Amino acid sequence: MRLHFDNAFVRELAGDPERGSRPRQVEGAAWSHVQPTPVPAPHVVAWSSEMAATLGLSAQDIQGADFARVFGGNALLDGMQPWASNYGGHQFGVWAGQLGDGRAISLGEALDAGGRRWELQLKGAGPTPYSRGADGRAVLRSSIREFLCSEAMHHLGIPTTRALCLLETGEAVVRDMFYDGHPREEPGAIVCRVAPSFIRFGHFELPYARNDIALLRQLADFSIQRDFPQLRGQGEALYADWFGEVCERTARLMAQWMRVGFVHGVMNTDNMSILGLTIDYGPYGWIDDYDPQWTPNTTDAVRRRYRFGQQPNVAWWNLTRLASALSPLFADVAPLQAGLDRYVSAWEAADRATAAAKLGLAQAGDEELALRDGLHAWMRESQADMTLTWRALIDLDPAAPSPNALAGVCYDEARRIAAEPMLRDWLERYASRLRNDPLPVAERRRHMQQANPKYVLRNYLAQEAIDRAEQGDYALVHELLDVMRHPCDEQPGRERFARKRPDWAKQHAGCSMLSCSS
Repeated sequence: MRLHFDNAFVRELAGDPERGSRPRQVEGAAWSHVQPTPVPAPHVVAWSSEMAATLGLSAQDIQGADFARVFGGNALLDGMQPWASNYGGHQFGVWAGQLGDGRAISLGEALDAGGRRWELQLKGAGPTPYSRGADGRAVLRSSIREFLCSEAMHHLGIPTTRALCLLETGEAVVRDMFYDGHPREEPGAIVCRVAPSFIRFGHFELPYARNDIALLRQLADFSIQRDFPQLRGQGEALYADWFGEVCERTARLMAQWMRVGFVHGVMNTDNMSILGLTIDYGPYGWIDDYDPQWTPNTTDAVRRRYRFGQQPNVAWWNLTRLASALSPLFADVAPLQAGLDRYVSAWEAADRATAAAKLGLAQAGDEELALRDGLHAWMRESQADMTLTWRALIDLDPAAPSPNALAGVCYDEARRIAAEPMLRDWLERYASRLRNDPLPVAERRRHMQQANPKYVLRNYLAQEAIDRAEQGDYALVHELLDVMRHPCDEQPGRERFARKRPDWAKQHAGCSMLSCSS
């Protein structure tokens, strides 16, 4: 097993002179030297064949003892230089100061055969200077959720960090899942996360808060040079183009989350990627019955700051925090405001594009957005399943639209019956619009199939896989990984993975209720 490393982050950015994991405030540095803490018995239980192939790793490599030792944190390959990254962030709208990689340790930046850069990061590899007294470990349930969702989102076509592998560590980790005074031992695990960059909005917020403008500028220059090589220019004009690009990528990401019903659950600024990737899979969830007010995060159950329907607005607010952090690089705020305006324009364009694709229309103007919103209103009123509703529309006959096309998508029969007149009216309007649309039928169906997945990683499916894995059975983890490789295909024989949430899961821990330790 060989990988070629070019660790630009630690080579080009200021580092912490102190080594080791002693908790501390790290000033004037973007990262700290730290070694993963060895575990008793690391063994690989699942891996992404696609990500492994990208890195040039074979099945033999992954099944070898050296792989488990390296990605369990017990050994290093030549060229690895482990570090933990230093950043701050706004958490639930409040400045939290220094945060950093508290249970993530980056091993190095590997270059693939095409010269693309992939930072390899172990989540759950032990304490770092940013652990704030915690153990730096991760448990199996949260690791399975991150591993599966990283790859599921990739196959949905949504920008995301990836996951190379999932390992059990052979040690128990004590966690209080809901912070309610009931800690218990759980199996320990490590996920190897992979991304071109793990730089977050919070990387820039921390030096700004400390008035460390030299480090702030160094971080901005580094990010542009390494991660945005397509940008040209210099000085403020270059910074402005870069910030505008970050805003645009973030807008497109929000449209993709909303397209498939994904709820991140904890959109703090330290969980926002500068590359516009989905990052940090904690208390995420998938919309079952359509409810824009829903959040999977128990910590956010009262305020619902990070609820499904609020995500595009939260992303804009987070970008305003990034703009504030970058303000010392500009003589006035006009270029930063222009970047925020780019977010609004990019969001509107992406929202229209996804609406058109989901509805099977050539384009979506204000009338079509109103049509989309009308379906959402019916879905909420009738307690309809979001994924199943949109998927069922593919087979609607515009010549004879019938509510039967959406049979079986609702969770409450009484509410379905009460809302049926609303549905009939909507179907007539939609069918009329389809009959006047220039898209050929085959092209319409193709667009709708790609925009409206049949299979998403519903929380109850992930929880079933977790329950079995905690008993030593990883078959469902492997099967879900395979199902989610083709989310828009029919996959005969696997229809059970495309069913409504079962009744038992409505109030079940891990399905409807998740904490930041999830």
